Amino acid sequence: MRAKPPVEPRVDDLFRSELVNIINMRHELVRLAEVIDWSVFDREFGAQFVSTTGRPALPTRRVAGLLYLKHLYALSDEEVVERWVESPYFQFFCGERYFQHEVPCDPSSLVRWRQRIGEEGVEWLLTETIEAAKRSGTIRKVSLSTIVVDTTVQPKAIAHPTDSRLLNRAREQLADEAKAHGIELRQSYARVGPRAEQQAGRYAHAKQFRRMHGQLRKLRGWLGRVIRDVERKAGESMPARLAHRLALARRLHAQRREDSDKLYALHAPEVECIAKGKARTPYEFGVKVSVAVTAKEGLVVGMRSMPGNPYDGHTLENAIEQVEILTATTPSIVLADRGYRGATLENPAIRLILSYTRKLPPALKRLLKRRQVVEPVIGHMKTDGLLDRNWLKGERGDALHAVMCGAGHNLRLILARLRALYCALMAVLDELADSLARGSNGAFDSQHRLAS
Repeated sequence: MRAKPPVEPRVDDLFRSELVNIINMRHELVRLAEVIDWSVFDREFGAQFVSTTGRPALPTRRVAGLLYLKHLYALSDEEVVERWVESPYFQFFCGERYFQHEVPCDPSSLVRWRQRIGEEGVEWLLTETIEAAKRSGTIRKVSLSTIVVDTTVQPKAIAHPTDSRLLNRAREQLADEAKAHGIELRQSYARVGPRAEQQAGRYAHAKQFRRMHGQLRKLRGWLGRVIRDVERKAGESMPARLAHRLALARRLHAQRREDSDKLYALHAPEVECIAKGKARTPYEFGVKVSVAVTAKEGLVVGMRSMPGNPYDGHTLENAIEQVEILTATTPSIVLADRGYRGATLENPAIRLILSYTRKLPPALKRLLKRRQVVEPVIGHMKTDGLLDRNWLKGERGDALHAVMCGAGHNLRLILARLRALYCALMAVLDELADSLARGSNGAFDSQHRLAS
C-alpha cells in the first residue's frame, strides 16, 4: 500500500460550491478541526504506508477524523461512514473541500488502519487530543502535574457465559468445522443438544439445581464424545482451523467450577471474569483498564488495558509511564483509592496520596477530594462513549479500543469548552448591541428635544 498522491483539481469543481460557503463556520466541529494539528498524523502514519505497488492508502486526515468521530459520537464503523455521507460537517472535519456523495471508504478499511498503526498509533491520536485541549484552553499545562489514577473494566461484546450455553456452542462449532473438512461424525447430537441447553436454563430459573446439573452432565458427555470422534478420524495432520476448535473444546470440556483460568467465550478466549465489588454487576467479563485523568479538569491523559487481571497497585508504574510518554510531563502528585494500597513508585519525585491517608496539610486535604473526579469520567466514557462494550478482536483490540475511548472523552470535553466560549461571546455581543441601541435612542431623543 502506497501513499495517495495529491488530488488533482477537476473541471467540474469550477461549478461546485466549497464547503466553507455552505456550512456554518461557527459550528463546533469546524472549530474543533481548527485546534487539531492534522500534520502530526501525516508525519507519524505516513511511513507505515509507503509502497510503490498496490492501491493508494486513504488520506491520513480522513481516517483519523473518522476514528475521532466514531468515538466522539459513540458510533460503529458502519454508522460513522454512513453519517459521513449525510453530514457536511463530518466531511469538513475530515479535510474535504467539496461535498462528497459517496462513502469515504469501506468500513473494513478502519479495521485495517487500526491494525496497521497499532497501539502506538492510537496513542498519537490520544496525544493530539491532549495538545488540542491545551490550545483550546480546556486545560492548562500546570494541570498535568496532578493526576488521578483508577482502574475499571472494559466489557467484551459477549453473551453472559453459562455452562450449558458454552458446552452446546462448543459442540455445534466443532461438529460444523469437522463437517466442513469432510469428517463424518458418528453422531453430532444436533437435535438433543439445544433441547438440553433450554432445559438447563429452565431448571436454573426454577432453582432446581440437581436437575440442572443432570443436563450439564449430558452436555459435557456429548461434547466429549464429539471431541474423541474428531480426534480418531482427523488424525495427526488436521487443518489449523479444526485444531483451534478442538483445542477450545478440550479446554472447555476439562474446566470445572473451581478452576482459575476459565474460558468464558469461544470467539474471545482472552476474556476474563473481574469482580469490582459492585452490587448491581458483581462480575464483569472483559479486561481491566487503567485510567489516568487530570485532577482539576478530568481530561484523560493515559488509558491502557491490563490483561491478566493484575492487582491495581501493580498497574501504577505502567500507567504513570504512559502519562509521561503522552504528555511529556512527569506528574508530581498522583491520587488513588484504597485499591492501590501497598503500591510503591520507583521515582521519588512523584508523591502517591491514597484516599485513606491521614495527617495531611490543608492544601493536600483539599486536593485529595478531587480524587473522585475519575469516577464520573469513567461513567461518561461508558454511557456517552464506547467503553461499555468492546467489539474489537483479541487483546490487541482491547488495547486499541481503550485508548480511543479516552480520545473520544477528551474531544467531548473540548467541544463543551468551545460551546461555553461561544455562548459567552454571544452574551457579550448581545449586551454590546443593547448598549449601542440604548445609546442611539438617547441621542435621537436629545436631538428631537432641541429641534422642538
